[in-house]
Amino acid sequence: MAAEDIERAGKLARRVGQGRSSAAEVAASALRDLIMEGVLPPGTRITEETFMAPLDVSRNTLREAFRLLSHERLLVHKLNRGVFVRSLTREDVVDLYNVRRLLECAAIKFADAEGSQVLRSAVERGEEAAKAGLWTDVGTANIRFHQAIVGLVGSQRLDEVMRQVGAELRLGFHEMGDPRALHEGYLKRNRDIVNKVDKNDLKGAEELLRSYLDDAEREMFDAFTQRDDKLAN
Repeated sequence: MAAEDIERAGKLARRVGQGRSSAAEVAASALRDLIMEGVLPPGTRITEETFMAPLDVSRNTLREAFRLLSHERLLVHKLNRGVFVRSLTREDVVDLYNVRRLLECAAIKFADAEGSQVLRSAVERGEEAAKAGLWTDVGTANIRFHQAIVGLVGSQRLDEVMRQVGAELRLGFHEMGDPRALHEGYLKRNRDIVNKVDKNDLKGAEELLRSYLDDAEREMFDAFTQRDDKLAN
C-alpha cells in the first residue's frame, strides 16, 4: 500500500471522529471508507503495524475495529496468516442486490427539490471524474450517488447500512475488470434517474432504478460466475 493511502486513513479517521462512540468505530469507519474507495482491494492483508500510527489507536483498539469489519463481512481472519480484505461470492452478490432494491427503490420516493439537488451533485462528480479519465473515482461517485438515494429518507440507521453496502459493492467492482467498461454506461443511467426526479416523476425514477439494479446484478453475477469457472479449471 502506498504511503499516501496510509496517510489518507488517518485523515479519514479524523473526519469521521465526531459522533462516533468509540475509537474502534472511528478506525473501522476509516478502513471501511478505504475499501469503498478502492484503496484496499480483495485479498489485501491488513496489518496492525501499518494502521496503528496513522489511525492513532492502540493494538487492541485496532483489533476491535477488525472484528467489527469482519462482522460486516468486509474483512476475514485467516488462521496463522492474518487479516485480509474479503472476496465476495455469488451468493453475496444476490443478497447485496436484494438489499439494494429493497432500500433504494423505496427511498427514491422520498425525493424532493432539495434531495434532487443532492443527487444531481453526486452525478456531476461522477461525470467530472469520467472527463478526467479517473474511472476508479467514477466508481466511488457511483457508490456515493446510490448512498445519497437512501440518504433521502433521513435515517441514520439506513445510512449506516448503505455505508456497508457501498464497501461491499466496491469489492464486487474489483472482480469485474476494466472500471471504464463497467461504469461508463451507468453514468447516463444515473443522470436519467435524476432527470425523472427533477420532473417529480418519482414512479418513473423508481422504474429506471429497478431496471438499473437488475442489470447491474446480472452483470456482476456473470463476472463472478466466470471467475469461479476459471478457478475451478
